[in-house]
Amino acid sequence: MATLSPQTCSCLLANNSCLVPTSFWLTGIPGLESLHIWLSIPFSSMYLVAVVGNVTILAVVKLEHSLHQPMYFFLCMLAVIDLVLSTSTMPKLLTIFCFCACHIDLDTCLTQKFFIHCFITVESGIFLAMAFDHYVAICDPLCHTSMLTHAVVGRLGPAALLHGVLYIGPLPLMICLRLPLYRTQIIAHSYCEYMAVVTLACSDTTVNNLYGMGIGFLVLILDSLAITDSYVVIFRAVIGLTTPEARLQTLGTCSSHICAILVFYIPIAVSSLTHRFGHHVPPHIHILLANFYLLIPHVLNPIVYAVHTKQIRERLLHILKSGAQPK
Repeated sequence: MATLSPQTCSCLLANNSCLVPTSFWLTGIPGLESLHIWLSIPFSSMYLVAVVGNVTILAVVKLEHSLHQPMYFFLCMLAVIDLVLSTSTMPKLLTIFCFCACHIDLDTCLTQKFFIHCFITVESGIFLAMAFDHYVAICDPLCHTSMLTHAVVGRLGPAALLHGVLYIGPLPLMICLRLPLYRTQIIAHSYCEYMAVVTLACSDTTVNNLYGMGIGFLVLILDSLAITDSYVVIFRAVIGLTTPEARLQTLGTCSSHICAILVFYIPIAVSSLTHRFGHHVPPHIHILLANFYLLIPHVLNPIVYAVHTKQIRERLLHILKSGAQPK
């Protein structure tokens, strides 16, 4: 295994067995080092699709004034979050794959950790806000325009961001203040994942583990339960509609959101369950799943909304046809 050189990392030995590191060493995907250069091809392709797709969604909503509605403002927030999350991990991962640039400073590692977990929390909050938007639009349509005004929607985005900062902000602080000593500087991961760093600590990590699990429960579990409750009420309202055509049309407005929710929560659930209970699962499977749940949703979200949302699809086709016409 590669070791850190004195030029790339300095550290202070403590207690003859633990380190006070100023940097870490990311291994990429353990066990698949010989395939790193080949893995860079699909990962870079998916990252490119994620960036182009989400930027396209932002551009289409900005250019088309008829899309200046709560649903599409939430979609723009989702696109920005997807860009932040994918850019927080993929450039570093690709430099590891292509150039073996595994070194990462402690401050950079903590910053990456904060952005990843903070914006996952923010994304979950935006999905909850979108579920509420659909609930009001379907179950109480007369109040929709008065309740979800542009000003209200504009406040929900910063509120979700503040929600993420308050929940996740203590994580890097707890690592700095409570876990100064580490057994090794080598993180067997492709990015600074919270538990991957905590498990290297020499100190007692009980508080860090409990806080991490508590945040996971408060954010992902409670948000997903609230979203599920919203859609139970929505489906009851849909069943009460008089004609099958009305039911299909109403469900069609929710289909893209439901797909995006499943794409977001299922990979996180699979990765978390595999990490907690899949003790016999090879390490490279754990790491691949962790990377997929940070990349796949951001690739699929713009595709899902472009395919399932008529207004976005029509506007995008109009822009493409206008660009293809000779001047």
